[in-house]
Amino acid sequence: MHPVSSLSALRDRFAPSDRMPLVFLGHGSPMNAIEDTANSRAWTALGRSLPRPKAILVVSAHWMTRGTTLVDVSALPRTIHDFYGFPQALFDQRYPAPGDPALAREVVSLLASHRVAGDDSWGLDHGAWTVLKFLYPEADVPVFQVSVDMSRDLAHQLEIGRTLSELRNRGVLILGSGNVVHNLRAVTWSDDAKPLDFAQDFDALFTDRLAGRDFAALADRAGLGSLLSQAHPSLDHYLPTLTIAGASDAGDDLTFLTETIDLGAISMRSFVFHPR
Repeated sequence: MHPVSSLSALRDRFAPSDRMPLVFLGHGSPMNAIEDTANSRAWTALGRSLPRPKAILVVSAHWMTRGTTLVDVSALPRTIHDFYGFPQALFDQRYPAPGDPALAREVVSLLASHRVAGDDSWGLDHGAWTVLKFLYPEADVPVFQVSVDMSRDLAHQLEIGRTLSELRNRGVLILGSGNVVHNLRAVTWSDDAKPLDFAQDFDALFTDRLAGRDFAALADRAGLGSLLSQAHPSLDHYLPTLTIAGASDAGDDLTFLTETIDLGAISMRSFVFHPR
């Protein structure tokens, strides 16, 4: 596996395959949804490069459960505005994509050994729709979310990814949305804030372990030590990275996309695993 660091290189490296790639996007501030940023432009370009999926399964940092993994089985997922203090233009956003209840119920069965249940009350939170609107702006690809169980150890999310990986052969794009570093307590609310040392250190460590396919190290809470707790006071934004890593295999190449650290303590690093 040879990491590639440009979107143009990714476009050139996509090979005809019946197996879908895997995408993790650092979604950052909800304002990316309504602003012209380097991140939103990269997501648009990525959407134009990806093979068109039959459906999208999203694992977002913003659907957290405890003691169970839930799968959204609704036919028309609602757009959830799960934030406050932002301009009205952001609350006016809608992403009216259909769900895929039949496939979602298959995923419930697929994850049967992982304390799973169907749910029709969630929808698409801002970890999902703020990036999907750039990947697939017509909102014409069926999409549904799977929650992250905050009560389990990190390795559990790798197992979820491994179980979901068979969906890649059925035209399903598995999309993780969170941040490699996400510490809102440490952010500096300035566009020119310099990356904090711990943010740079954890982002570099994560990148090195991911590129080396040392996923066990990424799921080793004790081994990651205090650096993990500095990068993630809560692990919600970290867990989707592990889902995507777990769904990859030795036949995938890895491409890194956006790599900035915003506001000092939010890594916007994004990556794609794609079949050779």
